[in-house]
Amino acid sequence: MPTDPAIETVVLPYTHFSVVFRPDRRLATATAVTIDGVKLIDADRDDDWRFDPRLPDSQQAGNAVYKNNPLDRGHLVRRLDPVWGVGDEAETANEDTFHYTNAAPQMDIFNQGKKLWLGLENFLLDHAEQFDRKLSVFTGPVLEDSDPPYRGIKVPLRFWKVAAFMQDGELAATAYVLDQSPDLTRDAAARALADAARAGDPPPLGAFRTFQVPVADVAEITGLDLGPLSEADRLPRAVRAEKRWTQLNTLQDVVV
Repeated sequence: MPTDPAIETVVLPYTHFSVVFRPDRRLATATAVTIDGVKLIDADRDDDWRFDPRLPDSQQAGNAVYKNNPLDRGHLVRRLDPVWGVGDEAETANEDTFHYTNAAPQMDIFNQGKKLWLGLENFLLDHAEQFDRKLSVFTGPVLEDSDPPYRGIKVPLRFWKVAAFMQDGELAATAYVLDQSPDLTRDAAARALADAARAGDPPPLGAFRTFQVPVADVAEITGLDLGPLSEADRLPRAVRAEKRWTQLNTLQDVVV
């Protein structure tokens, strides 16, 4: 949850995951899902995106944000992560991930940085299965006032992910940031974003870059209370002390 009490949020429970939603930004600030690797089920993808009836449509970033442009509806809770259980549980969880409350705009380009981002949870789940066979994943956009405006929302330039699992009987956590900001100088980026906003175009987002970062840094840049996860960080203390962000080139670069 945000540490600033002035920030209004709504907690939306779904099947096997929850969304902490910010109506003022029309986007989630955080999501949380527990993955049970033993019970995961393969489910068909239907791409039937919908509004959540528990909130006014006007408070959600719907299809108008994504129509006729290069922006994807980026799942925050990955579609397959909550798809486990018995009976109708798995199918309901699959459908629940297609609420607009679980989406945020990301460029549709697919490069190595985004491939790493999408592969992280499989990599971490494989690791966690050696110990507890369960993985809790917290994900969201970094919502900043300086995010570029577009069609009634501000487009996040960065996304974060924190994975928590049990290792050797103790809580363990690792954190990551996906950056889609334009690879320009600060002044040039500001001008490009302002020009796009005036023209009504989507912001000129850059290639995806994925970093492993200290959990405490995610708490700092998001203003979220991440509880005991900062102290459970698997990054060595010396690295955390330097606030070093390590760009990932392969999944073998991940410290767990």
